[in-house]
Amino acid sequence: MLLGFNLLLWSTSVGDDLIPVLKELKETGYDGVEVPLFDGTPEDFAAFGQAIRNEGLRATAVTIMPDAAHDCTSTNPAVRDAAFDHLKWALDCSQAVGAEVLAGPFHQPLGLFSGEPPTADELANVAATHKRVVRYAQDLGVGLAVEPVNRFECYALTTVADAAELVRAVDSRSYGFLYDTFHANIEEKDPVGVIGPNLAAISHVHLSENDRGTPGKGHVPWEPTLKALKDGGYEGWCVIEAFGRALPALAAATRVWRDLSPRREEVYRFGHDFLRETWASQ
Repeated sequence: MLLGFNLLLWSTSVGDDLIPVLKELKETGYDGVEVPLFDGTPEDFAAFGQAIRNEGLRATAVTIMPDAAHDCTSTNPAVRDAAFDHLKWALDCSQAVGAEVLAGPFHQPLGLFSGEPPTADELANVAATHKRVVRYAQDLGVGLAVEPVNRFECYALTTVADAAELVRAVDSRSYGFLYDTFHANIEEKDPVGVIGPNLAAISHVHLSENDRGTPGKGHVPWEPTLKALKDGGYEGWCVIEAFGRALPALAAATRVWRDLSPRREEVYRFGHDFLRETWASQ
C-alpha cells in the first residue's frame, strides 16, 4: 500500500515551515505527501520537492480551478483556454515538485452551478480540454486523476460512473479518476460496489472519513473499501485527506465549522496505523 498524506491539513502553500511536518510524516511511516498547488511558481515547488526527497518521501499533487474564468465545461473557448493554461501551470509545478500524479476536481470551479444537470456539450468540452492537457502531461511524465465531487460542490462530475465515462472519452493511459471515500459516501448508492467494475479507470484514491476527520473514527466502510481495492490489484496511491479549522480560507471553502479531530497528530498517526493495519488484514 502506497500511503500518502495531504498537506492541506497544514497549509495551502509550500515553504520551509512544512519541513518539520515532512519529517514527522516520514517518521510515522508514510511513503509520500500530497502537495497543494494553489499558488506559487515552479521554482518554489522545485525547492520544496528537494525537501521532500531529502526526507525520503515521494510526492503527488492536487489542484482546483481557481474561478469561473477557468472552466473546462464552458461554451466560451477563451474560458476553456484559460482552464488549459491553469492546468499547464499546475503540471509545470507538479513536475518541479516531483509529483507522480496531479489530482483534483480540475474540470470546473467548485461552488459554480448552472441550476441544471451537465449538458452533453459541457461534458464534451471537458473531455476535449483534458485531451489537450493529457498531451502536455505526458511530455512531463505526470499522470492525471480527475476527481468527481459531491453535488454540493459541483455539478458536472459527481459520481464514479460520470468519472469513468469521462476517462473513456479522454482515452489515455495517463488519465484516470480519483476515487474519494468522502464523496462516494454522499453520492453512491453502493460506495464499495462501484470500485470493482471501475477499478481500471481509478488512478488515485483519497481516504477521507465521512466528516473529513480522522480515518477510522467515523462510518466509512473501511474494511470492504480497502478489500475491494486490494483484491482488484490496485497499486496506486492512497492518500489521507483531512481538514481542520486552522486555515480560515480553506475551512470556509470546505465548510469546516467545527474541530473534526482533537488534534492533527491523531489524524496522521491514528489514521496511518488504522489504514495500514486494515489493508494488511484484507
